[in-house]
Amino acid sequence: MPTELNVPDAAAKTAEAASQEFETEKMSLAMGPSHPSTHGVLRLQLELDGETVTKCDPVLGYLHRGDEKIAENMTYNQFVPYTDRLDYLAPLANNAAYAAAVEQLANLEVPARCQSIRVITSELARVSSHLMGLGAYGIDVGAWSVFLYSFTEREKLYTLFEELTGARFTTSYSRIGGVARDMPEGWTDRVLEFCEQFLPILDEILKLLTRNKIFMDRTVDVGVITAEDAIGYGMSGPNLRGSGVKSDLRKDRPYWGYDQYEFDVPVGSKGDCYDRYLCRGEEMKQSVSIIRQAIAKLPGGSYYAEDARKIFAPRKDKVMSSMEELINNFMIVTEGPQMPAGEVYFEAENPKGTLGFFIVSKGGGVPWRMKIRGPSFCNLSILPHICKNELVSDVVSILGSLDFVMGECDR
Repeated sequence: MPTELNVPDAAAKTAEAASQEFETEKMSLAMGPSHPSTHGVLRLQLELDGETVTKCDPVLGYLHRGDEKIAENMTYNQFVPYTDRLDYLAPLANNAAYAAAVEQLANLEVPARCQSIRVITSELARVSSHLMGLGAYGIDVGAWSVFLYSFTEREKLYTLFEELTGARFTTSYSRIGGVARDMPEGWTDRVLEFCEQFLPILDEILKLLTRNKIFMDRTVDVGVITAEDAIGYGMSGPNLRGSGVKSDLRKDRPYWGYDQYEFDVPVGSKGDCYDRYLCRGEEMKQSVSIIRQAIAKLPGGSYYAEDARKIFAPRKDKVMSSMEELINNFMIVTEGPQMPAGEVYFEAENPKGTLGFFIVSKGGGVPWRMKIRGPSFCNLSILPHICKNELVSDVVSILGSLDFVMGECDR
């Protein structure tokens, strides 16, 4: 015998649905893309139950420039300035990582002096980037003085960058096979002077926040990321180490002679916003230690690979005095440095995390394909997971603790 279906009355069903909808009425709120705490053109589409976030959808693409496709339509050397615009807070580190990837494709090893210069400039870039992140984070949670202190120190670094590269912001310093020019006379002494006066000021900056009750209330136990989640979402850099994962490419897969330097890798315990802040503060101290060691061990010799005649453009005095060098320079500029066919992936420990370049070559002076692994893009992927059930005000603290830059998110 067929059983009767128990179908509720339509009117009762409608009333019940309306009652549930009323009880769980939620609001959709767009945070960004012009909100100051989103650190650029990031939009978070939030679903709120009162002031509690029930859903968070990051919306990217407002800054998309097609860097990877642009790379396929220009020579390897011409793409160097575009790497400045990835993490535009650490262009010196971006340049060097990209150059190292192409050098690996060409099976080219740069001289020891060039490697040391890249270490020094990359660590200075790390300090500069973390100062920016620290100052902006201070403003996000209401600490104005931290911003003023950190940007004062950052201006001193920009003066050093200008002396070395001729530019303060977008430096374009590294080249395939070396760097654009050697360090000017007395520049390393001025770097050491900066390091000497910077450490006491850094301690003073950190004292403004580390035991500040307002700052701790905004960061402790907020935005907790477990070690498993951090690894699962592909996080890297201080955001990964803040969750207790001791991962640093400078230690795990040393490049540019990082294995010659003694430094510690700071890690957190809880994985909250406070731990990520502490990691960046300690990383700046470790960077200063690396810079001092690199300057103390700075070797002599050339700042570029002199045997890479078809890759590194000749010096201008030689171009103006030798027909062979003039022709070589013309070929490198017009056709690009000639690379063998193959594919390569190189990644470096940048201030924001692991910056990787995957290059596919069919030979010649132009890459056939290029893929950039932007650390900020991967770090932001965890936002829907950790923002859920947090307050709207806590979203500001979480964003500041991740210290992302939209230039390498959208590319």
